[in-house]
Amino acid sequence: MSAGDNSKTIHAPAGIPDDWFKWKDKDLEAAETVSRPSLSYWKDAWKRLRKNKLAMAGLVFLILLGILAVIGPMVSPYSVVDQNRPNQFLPPSADHWFGTDSLGRDVFTRTWYGARISLFVGLMAALIDFFVGVVYGGLSGYKGGRTDSIMMRIIEILYGLPYLLVVILLLVVMGPSLATIIIALSVTGWVGMARIVRGQVLQIKNFEFVLASKSFGTKTPRIIRKNLLPNTMGPIIVQMTLTVPNAIFAEAFLSFLGLGIQSPYASWGVMANDALGAILSGNWWTLFFPAFFISFTMFAFNVLGDGLQDALDPRLKE
Repeated sequence: MSAGDNSKTIHAPAGIPDDWFKWKDKDLEAAETVSRPSLSYWKDAWKRLRKNKLAMAGLVFLILLGILAVIGPMVSPYSVVDQNRPNQFLPPSADHWFGTDSLGRDVFTRTWYGARISLFVGLMAALIDFFVGVVYGGLSGYKGGRTDSIMMRIIEILYGLPYLLVVILLLVVMGPSLATIIIALSVTGWVGMARIVRGQVLQIKNFEFVLASKSFGTKTPRIIRKNLLPNTMGPIIVQMTLTVPNAIFAEAFLSFLGLGIQSPYASWGVMANDALGAILSGNWWTLFFPAFFISFTMFAFNVLGDGLQDALDPRLKE
């Protein structure tokens, strides 16, 4: 064999053909592929999420929405509350990109201020559901037995209460405000998260690594935090992406009924309520922009949640 020949050949003992032990090029490539380090769970999930064009479009829309919600009212020369009667019902133009409403207020400024309110309510409701639901569901699933039975009966009672009725009663008793809306949405909103976490913990708590931690005397809070919670993050993240649009729609609906954010401050629900009379007179822009952003924000969160559900499914791991 010449010095420049890189092929590898193992000579078999006498009586056995050399071809039986010859390493083919394709075998070398397969061995190299196996020896390469595999992608981590989160890197593999991100790789699969990027292949979902609809989910990525929803993610890009939400990022742009968040950026504009922050800088939109800041770059606009108009106030969210100042009224200018002579400028009422101006159509979209270079001066007022989204037009003006019945009181001469700039719809562009109020739309992005409303985005702040809606996103803040949605994210805060999702975070509260996350902390309460994870702790409650994790303890219920991990403890099991009588403790799990009692905790699940409490969840079933809360789950049976009419959600919208509870929210409206709390808003009537406590008075409409941003803090009241978040509290009202979170009173029973964490129940779904708790049930999902409990189901995941029931599956994982008998795995070997959890039993090993218990045998070493690790305390329950640490087992939940270090062993159980990281292995349930996939369903938790998906649930959070579905909680946010539900909270956004609930806030818009309550503000539309007059139980949420109060004028002169803006939310998408308040703007839709103010625009009801204007739409009949042909001033379509007063309703179009808040309705558009409510619809597309909910759509973006839902397609992102569907994409995350596929990306975080370990059964689809490449």
